[in-house]
Amino acid sequence: MRYAVLGTGIVGRTVAARLVSLGHEVVIGTRDPGATRARPDFAEWQRAHPQAVLAAFPDAARQGDCLVNATAGQASIAALTEADAAHLDGKILIDIANPLDFSHGFPPTLDPVDRDSLGELIQRTFPGLRVVKTLNTMNCQVMVDPSRVAGEHHVFLSGEDAEAKKEVRELLHSFGWPEAAVLDLGGIETARGTEMVLPIWLRLMGTLGHTDFNFHIQGAIR
Repeated sequence: MRYAVLGTGIVGRTVAARLVSLGHEVVIGTRDPGATRARPDFAEWQRAHPQAVLAAFPDAARQGDCLVNATAGQASIAALTEADAAHLDGKILIDIANPLDFSHGFPPTLDPVDRDSLGELIQRTFPGLRVVKTLNTMNCQVMVDPSRVAGEHHVFLSGEDAEAKKEVRELLHSFGWPEAAVLDLGGIETARGTEMVLPIWLRLMGTLGHTDFNFHIQGAIR
């Protein structure tokens, strides 16, 4: 499988590295490849992961069989618009971003929130995409290595396309998430709930002083 990971921040790089380690072909998308290559953080990561190809958003989306949205939530629609709908139709988009709004400082708020979600906004804007929201309720290191958190804990799925969710579920298993840990919440509108976890997640990070934690839903399996 060839994955196009859109976004070159710590989340995108962490997910791309895990995909490379599992033997997938990976192209990592950015708005300006030249500027991205000049960043010390990305240059160091690229040296450690030469198999991953850097490309502009349209080229990355064209090459990917499956897409991962790891862009900043407030920039996701613009990034996907730049990627070009012609390169998106029919493809699965794994949306792991959150619509964090830092315009009023830290901690950020969410926009959209409550009556809408980034997952829904992406699905409405690009109806040809098969959007699956997942992995957005935890730190990126836990996303790709759930063993960092001791004991049972859960990851959620939201989306309209059953086959797309099945494929994403299989990818989660390859990351180390057991079957019982993956909870399918239903349609893409349920992404509202998982995105609204972020305010408490940020406050837990401040209280605990680290990010190696996640949510366990007691009584999830009956």
